Amino acid sequence: MHIHRRRRGLPATPVALLAAILLATLAALFFTPAMKAAAADEIGPAIYVIPVKQSVESGLQSFLERAYKEAEEAKAEHVILVINTLGGKVINAEEIGHFIRGNKIPTTAFVEGKAVSAGTYIALNADNIVMQPGSTIGAAAVVDSSGDLIDNPKTVSFWTSEMSESAGLQGRDKSIAAAMVDPNVVLKLQDKIGRNKEQGEILTLSASEAEKLGYSEHTAANVDEVAQWLGLDGRTQIEIAPTLAENAARWLINPVVMTILLILGIAGIVIEMLVPGFGAPGIVGLLSFGLYFFGHYVAGFAGMESVVLFVIGIALLIIEVFVPSFGILGILGSAALIAGVVTAAPDPMTAFISIVIALVAAVILIVIFVRMNKSRGIWNKFILRDKLTTEEGFISADRKESLLGLQGLTITPLRPAGTVLIGDARIDVVTSGEFIDSNRSVTVIKAEGTWVVVKEITK
Repeated sequence: MHIHRRRRGLPATPVALLAAILLATLAALFFTPAMKAAAADEIGPAIYVIPVKQSVESGLQSFLERAYKEAEEAKAEHVILVINTLGGKVINAEEIGHFIRGNKIPTTAFVEGKAVSAGTYIALNADNIVMQPGSTIGAAAVVDSSGDLIDNPKTVSFWTSEMSESAGLQGRDKSIAAAMVDPNVVLKLQDKIGRNKEQGEILTLSASEAEKLGYSEHTAANVDEVAQWLGLDGRTQIEIAPTLAENAARWLINPVVMTILLILGIAGIVIEMLVPGFGAPGIVGLLSFGLYFFGHYVAGFAGMESVVLFVIGIALLIIEVFVPSFGILGILGSAALIAGVVTAAPDPMTAFISIVIALVAAVILIVIFVRMNKSRGIWNKFILRDKLTTEEGFISADRKESLLGLQGLTITPLRPAGTVLIGDARIDVVTSGEFIDSNRSVTVIKAEGTWVVVKEITK
């Protein structure tokens, strides 16, 4: 189960400003629903028809909150949720269900095809349930990402309680809701629907069975018949659909897509900093970051402070490369980067895993690119490549080889080091260990680099 967080803030860096501009532009292009203007022009109460025809996840939750807000602003008389979903995340279903249950606009769930798992829970929180002939409701057992049944007692108990409570609040039989979740529940339903719910089974009801058991108030072929049954057939129907931005956001917040965007973003920016002049890596990096935060912004999770944290993190990590700080900048940068990603994502654990994978993959890409472009790296500006060799006309130190065999006079005593006058030059010398007094004649017996060795000339 996942916990959602929403953040709002203000950009504080150039890259954050670029991301903000991208968000604002895309929002201006796609985020204004076409039906909103139509709703404002309607006179009198209306029915808002809202589809629930996708996986139950954070994107659907954000869309439904936006749609209900429009309905409230238009003072809609009723909301009809057209449900056809195979389920999704429990945490999102729970929040959607509580949101619908607590909304002041009466809601009818119209099961058009399948209201399975999380879809069942959403329907149970509506004021009415109407089902289309051939549709089904139920099969709400908790499964993992692979579709395997989760038999953890705590998880099963929690979801059974949630389903039963939602059913009971609408006057429905709690035991039937429990049978849709817990395979261990046994129910005698032979006299009502012609079959029993046996142990090991997960209860699923057809439209006719649901109506017989009180889990559906009516059976209708379409939304018009639902409105007629509600006594609202003369009302204007306003259909709300996900915008292009919301559909894009659903794809962008997918964990796999999110990870790829982070890889391209980190690698692109760092490569552009280390190997400037290409332009393309930097553009790809900025666009990847922009799309990452745009998707999470539209889905209702990311604020500008998430962008600022992320950009600060990248900047500190890059500075760490050139300004040694005993790891302090690296630690602060990593913390800011991770915080930016996590605060922008609906699931902190998924976001953390994505950023770790992205960092590892980005480092590999950066190393490969840098090795392919060694001569263009920014580090070349900090490396002295000129060699001060003899072949280039440079002498690294005074050459003493020319003194070999020359004679001189000791100016100071040699104990064993001292100074000798050779011609007009004062030369620092040493003996082989013996003592030589001043004003004694000596000859150079060895000269290696700056090391000059002399011995006394004896008659």
